[in-house]
Amino acid sequence: MASNRTTQRQKVVECDLCQSPVSFFCRRCGVNLCDFCVPYHLRVSSQTGHDVVDFDKQDDNDTCFCESHPKHECSAFCETCELPICLLCVSIKHKSHNLSEMAEKIIELLKSIGQENNRLQTSRHELERLLDHTTKRLSSLSSNYQKRKKEVTARGDEWHKQIDNTVKKLHQELDELKKENEVMLKKQKREFEKVIGKIDEMNWKSAILQKSKNLTKMKNFRPVITKQKSIKVFTEYLLPTFHEGKIDEKYLQTNFGYIEKQQEMKIFLLGEKFEPDTDSVKKLLEVPSVSSVIDTGFPASKNYNNRLYDMTVTDDQRVWMGGHSRELKLFDLQGHLHRTVPTSCLGLYICKYNNHVVFSDRKDKAVKRISDDKTVATMFTGDWSSYGITGSSSGDLLVCLRKEDQSKVVRYSSKGNVLQEIQYDSQCQPLYQKAFYIAENVNGDVIVTDMEKNKVVTVDRLGILRYTYSEGKNDFVATSVATDAFGHVYVSDSKGDKIHMLDRDGRFLRYIIPEGGIKRPRAICMIGDGEMIVGERDTGLAKRIKLR
Repeated sequence: MASNRTTQRQKVVECDLCQSPVSFFCRRCGVNLCDFCVPYHLRVSSQTGHDVVDFDKQDDNDTCFCESHPKHECSAFCETCELPICLLCVSIKHKSHNLSEMAEKIIELLKSIGQENNRLQTSRHELERLLDHTTKRLSSLSSNYQKRKKEVTARGDEWHKQIDNTVKKLHQELDELKKENEVMLKKQKREFEKVIGKIDEMNWKSAILQKSKNLTKMKNFRPVITKQKSIKVFTEYLLPTFHEGKIDEKYLQTNFGYIEKQQEMKIFLLGEKFEPDTDSVKKLLEVPSVSSVIDTGFPASKNYNNRLYDMTVTDDQRVWMGGHSRELKLFDLQGHLHRTVPTSCLGLYICKYNNHVVFSDRKDKAVKRISDDKTVATMFTGDWSSYGITGSSSGDLLVCLRKEDQSKVVRYSSKGNVLQEIQYDSQCQPLYQKAFYIAENVNGDVIVTDMEKNKVVTVDRLGILRYTYSEGKNDFVATSVATDAFGHVYVSDSKGDKIHMLDRDGRFLRYIIPEGGIKRPRAICMIGDGEMIVGERDTGLAKRIKLR
């Protein structure tokens, strides 16, 4: 077996001097040598004290020899020169230098190497996921581009259909105009024929009277011919004209659609390692208690009887509430109303971001913030309507967007620039059907509830799918979502009248049902690590719940 390994190694390792199969290794110089080059190397090299061994035995005796005295093993380390040295060097050249024991230096270096190796091994799992993600994307690349081509073709077919409809409509318009023009021309023709007939009649009677001497007839005929009018104004009915619109290539591309080139997004892979508290679940109360209740006073919707939709907790332990009215309300935790700010839309989705309260305005397709006692638009979302919204630990804003049957999550910078779009998985299939509410976990995961799938869909900070959660029952309706400092995920179940508690990997831990219960929970926020506040959708009540 050993000879086989030697043969295999010699096939792939070459001599550093002539690229022939290697046979020996010089420990002193650190070079690979073949049989022919060993004598040459020993003869011409300026260094002395070579230690040439069989290539396959080079690691058998990994001893550190002194550079100045190659035949002597190193026994100390010079911190001043950062070199391993022998006893002769200690007493001569490095006598006044800062020295340390070889064993101590070896332990120090091995500890540092071990730490760096652990760091690399820690990243290996994440790199394997990225490799798997990239491999899947590569395998589905052709189908994805083919899908884009089909979208372009469908857009072209739609335009051709619109053009055909326009041509048909113009043809119909011309047919109608032709009928109208024909009626007018026939009427005009009859009028001309009638007038010409009268003129011919006057001419005939005049000719007869020219030969007559009957004064009475002449006297009676003169007022008749005098009254006979000829046409002095002629109405010309012009044919319609087709005015061709100018074909502007830029205008066509703008309205037809365009291909947005692939973009690069730099995301730091290795951040601070998050260690969950495994005892945090054990510390939870078996039956959480309700410490206070806030009556938000929002009116009920006519169709669904909904009142309270969303809320966000401020740094000074106050709560902004959004419900079925065009205003946002600020309460303290004792239930006292402090401010009311009018809005142009219902308070369906709100969050705290960069010391401001921001909310989604689906009507204006914008994200707005409260400034004093009015609202100001901070960014617009184009053709997409905004839904769930949350601030991130990196200072970005995450927004759920929908357009027709499409849903995605967009990460915006504080200046409103798009930093990331999360829409498809590694197979280029949609991650979401109807993105609803959104939260960011302490490990950077982006957690979204899908109101169509009744699922929780979680991706990592790169947008790679980590897990989905669904109870698999008809009475489970995932609405709002929140996280705590331990990485736990809390999902309000508005149909099941409870809160689902998951670990950071999407595994179910327990239900949270406070004493006295909760009805149709929708909005959910954490108040520190041991409390949450839950909004009941239909009653408009917000309940402060102690978990520990």
